Amino acid sequence: MPDVLINLYSDTVTKPSAAMREAIARAEVGDDMSGEDPTVNRLEALMAKTLGHEAAVFACSGTQSNQMGVKTHCLPGDELLIEAGGHIACFEAGGPAVLSGVTCRTIPGTLGMLDVADLEGKVRADNQHLCVTRLLCLENTTNVGGGRAWPLDQLARVCGWAHDNGLKTHLDGARLFNACVAKGCSAAEIGQHFDTISICFSKGLGCPMGSVLVGSTDDIRKARRARKLFGGALRQAGIVAAAAVYAMENNVERLAIDHDNAKTLAREIAKIDGLSIQVEDVETNLVFFEVDPKLGNAGQLAAALLERGVKIGASGAQRLRACTHLDVSRDGVMQAAEILRQTVQAGFRQYKGSATGPYSRA
Repeated sequence: MPDVLINLYSDTVTKPSAAMREAIARAEVGDDMSGEDPTVNRLEALMAKTLGHEAAVFACSGTQSNQMGVKTHCLPGDELLIEAGGHIACFEAGGPAVLSGVTCRTIPGTLGMLDVADLEGKVRADNQHLCVTRLLCLENTTNVGGGRAWPLDQLARVCGWAHDNGLKTHLDGARLFNACVAKGCSAAEIGQHFDTISICFSKGLGCPMGSVLVGSTDDIRKARRARKLFGGALRQAGIVAAAAVYAMENNVERLAIDHDNAKTLAREIAKIDGLSIQVEDVETNLVFFEVDPKLGNAGQLAAALLERGVKIGASGAQRLRACTHLDVSRDGVMQAAEILRQTVQAGFRQYKGSATGPYSRA
């Protein structure tokens, strides 16, 4: 594989900084399974307070914490409602069905978001022939929806509808702090509308691994049992929790830099003949754009770029995704844009690449 000079494939490629590694090395640890790891306890208390909830539990990954949330709220045979491109439904290996016996009812939205009009009539009647609609899962920021941050009034309206209809609410907040920075709000302003919230530390926050599920004391007690069942109970986890504490104290506000870099990249892409992008839709650190089929497909363009040292992902036949993060500077973004321009001008049909990447709609 060619050397990757500029990796815009995902913010999951971020590596711990020297200061984060130092925090990891200094971490005070204990047996988290027994509640005796002081660094994990500190992180869980910090996240519960930050989100305005009672408790939190550390998890290995965002998929794990999302599935803990599903199992906490649902019984086998239940149904959850989710936007059609939602990560929980599309990109977690069928987790709700496999781990909890739960069906995902997907609902087309706009830019990955739903409104009350989309949801009305979707709660099933109390009838022995039907599954029970138990949970509404939302995603903020949206992923395949384009990295959009929910308007706060829409979020409140949709979650209010869910609670009025007897549903629990879970937020896939893998990039929640990107949403907070974009909207200029606190995490608690978003968290107040949800029964449980999943937060990922290994994306824009720059940690090597880890996630957390936040909620009420009772819900988190249930989630700990789910974590054990899923094989995620941990021992001296303070080593990785220390990275998350460092990230919360140092890497949240700087997400604005990633957003600015994404907007810069979008503006440069808009100048390239054969590529199309809605610059105004780039709100956080995800940049989706389309390649003219007359030139080739997304997989071919991604393969050609990789040959030139720039890694991005194909997200469909003609759609590509680039993701800015703390390991790519503004200069790196500008260099990537120039390589993209040169690649499109030179032609790329001769390259072979898959158009069904991890976030493809195919």
